[in-house]
Amino acid sequence: MQRDFTHCPRTINTYGGKNGTKIGITYNNEKYMLKLPPKAKANENMNYTNSCISEYVACHIFNTLGVKAQETMLGTYKNKLAVVCKDFTNEHTRLQEFAHLKNTIIDSEQNGYGTELSDILDSIDEQQLLPPNELKRHFWNMFIADALLGNFDRHNGNWGFLADMKEEKTSIAPVYDCGSCLYPQMDEQGMKNILGDEAEIEKRIFVFPTSAIKEDNVKINYANFLMTTKNKDCIEALQRIGSRIDMQVINDIIENTPYISDTHKEFLSTMIEERRVNIIEAALKRFEKITLSSQSGARQPNEKTK
Repeated sequence: MQRDFTHCPRTINTYGGKNGTKIGITYNNEKYMLKLPPKAKANENMNYTNSCISEYVACHIFNTLGVKAQETMLGTYKNKLAVVCKDFTNEHTRLQEFAHLKNTIIDSEQNGYGTELSDILDSIDEQQLLPPNELKRHFWNMFIADALLGNFDRHNGNWGFLADMKEEKTSIAPVYDCGSCLYPQMDEQGMKNILGDEAEIEKRIFVFPTSAIKEDNVKINYANFLMTTKNKDCIEALQRIGSRIDMQVINDIIENTPYISDTHKEFLSTMIEERRVNIIEAALKRFEKITLSSQSGARQPNEKTK
């Protein structure tokens, strides 16, 4: 179904963030944020229209992985492709970035927007607005899903929690701002070139995109990190999210996505499958092998008791 949001009533809602134009609208008596892709500044030939597609597809995939994300629709606004995201706040609740929560930690080595992994995890443990284990579980679930979808811009300003000012309580917000997933700057010709070149596919799995989160001030390489991490919470999230990946469901989402070509659909399906196999599945197999080896070693009889 193709929708035109051009004549939807405007709301007084305003939305932050740097990526593209954001307009508050009412559609079917509910409030939405309409997003238009940003204009390329450094490279006029760069295509950012796909950020709307990325937002739509990625949020739908997050939900299939059991990680609640915002509701999204695709349509047009003044003949331009747009994605509309249902506003999950209301008159009593407001969205707070994790950066704001991080800023409440006195002993944090960085400000709220610092993305050093150790500092983020310390802040999650020390904050008092949400149960640390619950927030940490969400963080790692989101990290694994972002690894699957190649998100290069999940920072402390685009995930967070909902503050209910009436009830004076907080809850984790649905995942939002997923426009940096799924290679949004790739044009049609670039997709064709990559699909025909295994080496180019591998670059986009093992080399880039990297995470915006850093270790020792270096952006994390998803494949390397997941193959080597010893973080128990991360490994548990890898197993949890990995078991929920259903490529048939994901391919159905892509196939039913409007406004995109068959080449674009093939590109998305191919890259997600390649990332699943070479990042998620490869890391899972490594940890399974380590676990089996450890269990086998534990069962070996002591020489003195033979």
